[in-house]
Amino acid sequence: MSWTQEKIRNFCIIAHIDHGKSTLADRLLQMTGTVDMRNLKEQTLDTMDIERERGITIKAVSVQMRYTAEDGQEYLLHLIDTPGHVDFSYEVSRSLAACEGALLLVDAAQGVQAQTLANAYKAVDQSLEIIPVINKVDLASADVDGARRQIEEVIGLDASDAILTSAKTGLGAREVLEAIVKRVPHPKGHPDDPLRALIYDAKYNTYRGVIVYVRVVDGMMKAGQRVMMMSTGTKYEITEVGIFTPEMQPKPELGTGEVGYLICNIKTLVDTKVGDTVTDAVNPAPKPLPGYEEVKPVVFCGMYPAVTTDYNELRDALDKLKLNDASFEYKADSSDALGLGFRLGFLGLLHMEIIQERLEREFDLTIVATMPNVAYRVTKSNGDIIVIEKASQMPDQAEIDQVEEPYIEADILCPTEYVSAVIELCKKKRGQHVNVTYIDARRCMVVYHIPLAEIVIDFYDKLKSYTRGYGSLDYRLIGYRAGELVKLDILLNDEPVDALSTIVHRDNAQYVGRALAQKLRKLIPRQQFEVAIQAAINRRIIVRETVKAVRKNVTAKCYGGDITRKRKLLEKQKEGKKRMKQVGTVEVPQEAFMALLKVNEESER
Repeated sequence: MSWTQEKIRNFCIIAHIDHGKSTLADRLLQMTGTVDMRNLKEQTLDTMDIERERGITIKAVSVQMRYTAEDGQEYLLHLIDTPGHVDFSYEVSRSLAACEGALLLVDAAQGVQAQTLANAYKAVDQSLEIIPVINKVDLASADVDGARRQIEEVIGLDASDAILTSAKTGLGAREVLEAIVKRVPHPKGHPDDPLRALIYDAKYNTYRGVIVYVRVVDGMMKAGQRVMMMSTGTKYEITEVGIFTPEMQPKPELGTGEVGYLICNIKTLVDTKVGDTVTDAVNPAPKPLPGYEEVKPVVFCGMYPAVTTDYNELRDALDKLKLNDASFEYKADSSDALGLGFRLGFLGLLHMEIIQERLEREFDLTIVATMPNVAYRVTKSNGDIIVIEKASQMPDQAEIDQVEEPYIEADILCPTEYVSAVIELCKKKRGQHVNVTYIDARRCMVVYHIPLAEIVIDFYDKLKSYTRGYGSLDYRLIGYRAGELVKLDILLNDEPVDALSTIVHRDNAQYVGRALAQKLRKLIPRQQFEVAIQAAINRRIIVRETVKAVRKNVTAKCYGGDITRKRKLLEKQKEGKKRMKQVGTVEVPQEAFMALLKVNEESER
């Protein structure tokens, strides 16, 4: 049947991590009979192995449900389940653009957390109808009145009619569905206008090419129709359109306001851009839909194939993964130590871990990853401004006027008894105090300006341990600030290893250099010759460690006799070691490139 827009509701679920988004989605699927009870499992919409193992949502997933309301009318509901972690906030913003309403989920025991706040503001910016839902009301530690008060005071939403649910038991699921039908506005597209559909995601299928996920805003699309991508002008013929239930289910057509997919034998990945508009090739729309703002990666690292011949496979894998995750960037790169590879940009450290894990699992690649770092802005003496994404791009000290590093504004929500621990952590990370706001007698919000480089390594883990798991973090970039930053070079036998170089604050350089050199001394296997490990700033050596040579006892065969005979043998061995050192190369194991990560962790202890 074809649906009128008045009977369609597009909504998503937004919340902090672990507040029950995916579990509530399970209850809605169960209540509407969308998924057979035999196929229903915990977090049904989390289909990736990594999501199920880590217990987090990484990809926003859409599903279509049919629901007969109390007034006897049947409605078509499109649900998009979104991630909660700060690293995947771009997934959330894309999902919101395909909806008219959002369920804002708050854990009754934990109350409003940092990501609750950030996601709520995103929904308000998109002018969505927000329905507050207080989840986990069946827990012994649930504080429903406290959660309601926090929604009103912290976020500024009226929570007097917030729906009380327990996603685990199914309590309140029907009330949620009724609220969606009554409060979320229906789509307001123009069925008679030329087709305009927003691409909000895509994935690559080996047999069918690119599968494009779309939200039809105006007009309609059906199999056999000629369509055009408005940003590139490329034209295709649709071979199939359909919906998600949550499996892909073909349909004759997708009407105005519907969410679904289209397949049109797209083999070249360049032609599919998330945020692009699909229109009719014969009768195109005059202008495209607004799309999405360009995402700006904040963490960078090099990824190289462990086997150099796998370079092309890694490039193809990145092309396909980019289609499914538009929030990371990559470009070709090379390293003296690691050969040909790619420089990748991510939204955070967890995002980097997930991409690396997906490359290894889904494409069967073995990858060597370098130390993650942030982008710095360097003003040269001649007035030129350059942005560097790795230490090896840093100009000579004599050419540098100033180096600026990116700063973030961190909002940390925590119980009041952990405020001093959070402030101490922020100070350790070179943070600048902004303010502390007490939400109520038990909770407060700490705001700090912190260099992004201090956040990317282990700040989130430290925050969780300092606050016994109760602290939550949200952050946004606020620009660049000048700092005393220097390039720390690591030399092995007087040869700099570009992949181990890093940019550090001058005050920490001595410590980081020593910690890294000591770490490398344990990791680099002993050679036939002595290996000198040095840390240097502007060619000035600040630290040295030595990996002793493996030596043969050449005097073992000398029983007594003249001492000069032994000396002659030892001198001969010494000369041989010296020659070997000149031609020998030091093999650097993969663990050494991750050693910098451990250096920061140990400094805290």
